[in-house]
Parts: sequence; structure tokens; C-alpha cells
Amino acid sequence: MAYHHLLAVAAISLFHAHMHAAGYPWPLCGTSSDFQPNSTYQANLYRAAATLPKRASASPNLFATVIVGAVPEQLWGMGLCRGDTNGSTCLGCLTQAFQDLPNDCSYNKDATIYYDLCTLHYSDVHVLPSGGDDGPTTDSYAINNNANVTSDPARFNRLLAALINATADHAAFNSTRRFATGEADFFDKDYPKVYTLAQCTPDQTPAQCRKCLASVIASNLVQLKDNIGGRVLWFNCSWRYETAPFFSGPPLVRLASPSPAPVPTLPPTVGPPTGGGRRKCSVPVVVLAAVLPTLAALNLTVCFCFWKRRRPIAQAQKPDDPTYSSEAEGMEMVDSMMIDVSTLRAATGNFDDSNKLGEGGFGVVYKGVLPDGDEIAVKRLSKGSTQGVQELKHELALVAKLRHKNLVSLLGVCLEQQERLLVYELLHNRSLDLILFDTENEKREMLDWEQRYKIINGIARGLQYLHEDSQLKVVHRDLKASNILLDKSMNPKIADFGLARIFGRDQTHAVTNSLVGTNGYMAPEYLARGNYSVRSDAFSFGVIVLEIVTGRRNLDWVQVWEHWEAGTVMDLVDPSMGGRFHEANVMRCIHIGLLCVQHDPAVRPAMSSVVTMLGSDTVALQAPSKPGFFAKTAPPT
Repeated sequence: MAYHHLLAVAAISLFHAHMHAAGYPWPLCGTSSDFQPNSTYQANLYRAAATLPKRASASPNLFATVIVGAVPEQLWGMGLCRGDTNGSTCLGCLTQAFQDLPNDCSYNKDATIYYDLCTLHYSDVHVLPSGGDDGPTTDSYAINNNANVTSDPARFNRLLAALINATADHAAFNSTRRFATGEADFFDKDYPKVYTLAQCTPDQTPAQCRKCLASVIASNLVQLKDNIGGRVLWFNCSWRYETAPFFSGPPLVRLASPSPAPVPTLPPTVGPPTGGGRRKCSVPVVVLAAVLPTLAALNLTVCFCFWKRRRPIAQAQKPDDPTYSSEAEGMEMVDSMMIDVSTLRAATGNFDDSNKLGEGGFGVVYKGVLPDGDEIAVKRLSKGSTQGVQELKHELALVAKLRHKNLVSLLGVCLEQQERLLVYELLHNRSLDLILFDTENEKREMLDWEQRYKIINGIARGLQYLHEDSQLKVVHRDLKASNILLDKSMNPKIADFGLARIFGRDQTHAVTNSLVGTNGYMAPEYLARGNYSVRSDAFSFGVIVLEIVTGRRNLDWVQVWEHWEAGTVMDLVDPSMGGRFHEANVMRCIHIGLLCVQHDPAVRPAMSSVVTMLGSDTVALQAPSKPGFFAKTAPPT
């Protein structure tokens, strides 16, 4: 008997028993049609299993679809990973899903499986992003925790409705991954907080995503009344809440505890995700519709009014100004990252000089050890720091929201007793410049060509994330060797976002009258006219690439280009590598560096193109033009 039929049998018993009895992971098997062993459809399924997990895990949205084969044996597949996971976890989850689902739904052409961290769906019918009536007859799936909130459940339900709708708004309108997490204070001794998550497939428009979430929230929230946790899973969108933390990173939405004044307790309704009679309601909805038709009608009437009243929580604070997410929402995010000053004093030996890692215009960085043994780096801004409060706000808001393996991770913040302290992961090899420009050559010899190439590629990927792949479009404005930190494995991480600026998605450049940055890394259009953009970051990247290849600071990039023109550029390669490198790879990196430092910003490559050029020897590179004018590099600050 197919698993779908077992669900129908379970529906005869009580709703809560049905929900709680389901085993993890949660497969749902369609009933539209089956395929035969060793058939063309099974071969198409194997082909999808070989490609879809890799595509999804490599995508910036952790989402991919595939179409394999021809009708009538054509297979359409979709893989989606949770927005707070990473590529390697995504790959592992979807690979496991392709192993489990064909066993759970033997020979079903239409099947879905839900894990905590990913969803896999395949079918012989192509599902449209709108979730219209062209898709397969796949159920949504609800799971709850049988335990109930006993202290003021009415207030808990009001809070949950407000929080899940604010989280759904953020997922739809503020995230390219169509993903958001939320947190609110309940102030109960047993359940002090409520946590939420909402996600859609990223191929949906904001309106489609919000409509999908509204449907599954309205159809199921009443069934989860008073429960301390629950989730509703559908391959187009899903939502979840718990009274214990379950997602990674700080919440993207924070709400205060709602007023005790009674308000309607249901979210918006847009009707269940049906498909013109083809897409079936989930079993729990069918059961409740049979038992509580009058209550359902009343709820559907009042919930739209409640939604209209609650939506401004997320949208009224969302002006067109792209810096909104940086400060208003970003500063809310760091509230959950606060660390008291006594903890950091103890961790750093009261900021003892023996723990000093470095010093600059911003102040001093200290090594520390937390009580749990985790090593940290504490950035202590001096009272006379050149990084003012505004720059600090930018760094807090930006780094707290950005998550990438090639960006430094902000772990905590302290703003007590006139201290301004930022707590980062400790990167044991410190900054690139300390190794690359080591005059004694002892540290520089750590950098063989393989390490240097890995650093170049990692910086490029971090910049691509900032410029193109994150939910924000960020221009760093102070990219230099001293702001590239290296972990134990010499993996690079871009640091110091105090001068960074957020751009609108369609914004190409900005102008400032106040020049900041480091001479030698600043693009000529920025020095001459105050123009900065992602292409000025590309210029700085090109400088770093040429520094990494040559091992030289204060190198005249025009001179590098002249050597390139003369065919003698290999004479500039860092001699500390002892000639142990692949000449073609070194030449390619010099070529890419020269493309990035061209005088005209319009002809500099985008970072996604740079990543492609670095990753493939077959991509043809244009001839570089003369670099921008040369300015001597001041000591890093």
C-alpha cells in the first residue's frame, strides 16, 4: 500500500494522532501514475539524481530544477535546501533524499520527501512557480508537537500569528532566497521565546511567495492552536515554529511581545493551494473541514482583516532606501548577539598586551578564549578611532546579515561601559599582508602557489557573494591585503566592513565627497571623482591578485602591464616560490589581475566572470588595456 493511502487511513483517527505519528523524514507519494522497473522513467530518475544535488548545492539560492528525458517519460525534479544551511550540507541532504525517496515511494512517478534541511520533489508533471493548476496532485503535510502552552495560550496564539506573518513577509519581500527566520519574546517561564521560519522556492515572485505562504498558514494555523511547535510542508512553500531555537544564525525578524488586548488570532487567507480540482487538500485540512465548517468560515472572514493590520510590521519598515536592511533591521539582529563586557574582559585577560593580535586606526584586536573553550578575536574600538559610530553601525548590520565561507563571521557584540567591542571568529594565520609582505621570507614561504591560488579564488568568491549573490548588494570600498584574514587552512575571509555601502539591486554607482580607503588599492575614478561601485572593488581585487603573484607591495601596476606587453612579466613572479608553480596558471592570474585594474571601470570584469575565468582554462580572456594611474600604497590602516 502506498504511503499516501496510509495517510488516508490515519485520517480516520484523531488529527493530533495523525500528525505526531508521522516518522522523520516525511515522504509523500503521489497516486497519479507509476513507472516500471528498468524503464525509461527510472533511467531519467537516475540521471536527475546525478545532477540535481550538485546544481542545487552550487546555486546561491540552494535551489535547482531539472528536466530529464522526453514526454511521456519526462521527469521534472526540484531540490531546495533551507536558507540557513550551506552548500556541502545541501549536497549531502539532497543526495540522501535521492537514496531514500525511491524506496519510500517505490515506482511512483510523483513523489516528495521533506527533511529538516532540504526538500526533494520529482514528477512526470512540470510544476509552475505560481503553484497553479498545472502541477501534480501532491499534498501539503502538517506535523505538530503534542505538548501545549498552558500559560496564557490566547496571548501565545496572537504572538505566533503576528510573528509567522511578519516572517512570511520578510521571506517574500526581503530575501532572494525567499527565506526568513523570526523570533519573539513570550515571557513565559517554560517557553520564554517563539521561533519561526518561512520559505518558498526562489523561482517564485514576491507576490507568488506571499500568496503561497498565506494559503498554507491560513489552512493550518488553527489546527496547531496552543501547540508548542509545528510545521506545514509543501514543495512550493513551508513554514515552521518552535518554542526552542532550531535555525542557524540570528533571526531576520524580531517582534516584541504583543499587547494583552484581544485581537484576531489568524493569519491572512488566500485559500488553500488547490489546483482546479487536481491538487488535493492535505488530510488534516479535510478532517477539520468536515468537523468545523462553521468555525472555518468565521476564521476566513476575520483573518484577512488581521493580516491587513499585521502586514505593516514587516512592510511599513521597508522603504525603497536600500540601507533599511543595514541599520533598522540589522541592528535588531545584533540584539541577540550581545555579550557582556565582563565575559570579554575575562576572555582577553582584561585586554592584556600579550593577547594583542594587531592594531590600526580603529583600535586594537585581541585574542580571547570564552568559557566554553572557543577562541575569538575581539575588535576593541578606541575612543579616538577613525571608525565612528556610523561606520560601526554599518559593520554590525552588514556582517551580522552576511553569511559566506569567504567572509569573516561576526559572533557577538558588546556596547557596555563605553566599550565598543566586536567579537569575531579567530583566524589563526591573521592577515594576508603579514605573510605576503614578510621581509624575512619565513612566513612568505608558507605561501606556495597552490595556497596563493586558493586565496585568490576565495577572495573572488567572497566578492561575488557581496556583489551579486547575497540578499544585499554590498560594495566593500576598502579591500586590501590587510583586510583578508586567513584561517588555519589558509582559507581567505574578507574582513572590515566599516566603510562598506549597500547598493540597490539596479544601482550601478554612487558618488562621495569624502574619500576613504587605502592608496594603491583605490580605483582611479574613485580618487578623481569620488565614484565607487562594484567595479572599484574589482580594481582593488586586481591589485591584490598582482600582489599575491609578485609578493610585492608598492608595485607599479603600469609597470606590470608594460612587462606583460614585452612578454617578460614572469620576471616579476615572487622568487620565494622558488619557481615551483604552473606557469600557465600564474600567467592567467596575472592576466585576470590586469583586466581588473584597467582604467575604464566599464571594461573591468564582474566578479562572477572572474570566478568563471579562474575556474576554467577554456574561457578566453580579452587582452588587457593600460591600468589606471598608479598611486603609491600607504601602510595599511
